[in-house]
Amino acid sequence: MDNDEVLRLLGRIEQADEEAFRHLYRAFSRKLYAYVLRQLGDPAQAEEIVSDTLYEVWRQPARFRGESQFSTWLIGIARNKVLMAFRGRKPDTIHDDIDAMAETVAADEPHAFEILAGRQRSEGVRHCMSKLSSEHRECVHLVFYEGLSLAEVASLQACPENTVKTRLFHARQKLKNCLRLLLQREGDPLAGAAGASGAAP
Repeated sequence: MDNDEVLRLLGRIEQADEEAFRHLYRAFSRKLYAYVLRQLGDPAQAEEIVSDTLYEVWRQPARFRGESQFSTWLIGIARNKVLMAFRGRKPDTIHDDIDAMAETVAADEPHAFEILAGRQRSEGVRHCMSKLSSEHRECVHLVFYEGLSLAEVASLQACPENTVKTRLFHARQKLKNCLRLLLQREGDPLAGAAGASGAAP
């Protein structure tokens, strides 16, 4: 859905048009939920944040002026709510063990992420994503799942674009390491093939 259509719907929502709001909700709630769930890992809390985010649109539809993609603007609202939820939690230590994995497996092991994802073993992908730091996890999700540009991610994360590039680089290395180790633990012959393929340019 492009911004022109979104703005038309928002104009109707300003007139308390519930059907227009339902249409907007159906169009964006699933992607928004996927983003929030990947950050928090809690389905109930993710649903609550999605509802709160879209309720803000219902209350103040004129806040969106079409200066960015509507989905990016929505994620910005949801991101603030996610950060507030994080502040209410204990300090995040879940990503510490992935740093240990990085020392167990060489950082340049090729193609582990692609092998695992290509075989649709999403459980392993989710497991390794959950062990990234919140900044790294968010970078990966926004770029690879939401299709945002580095500049858009930099704007959302309030940091320079080069910082996003660095976060993304380290996140990809850690994912490869984690997924490679999972393949090794499963005795997957493709894990060895991935290592062997590293010799070729």
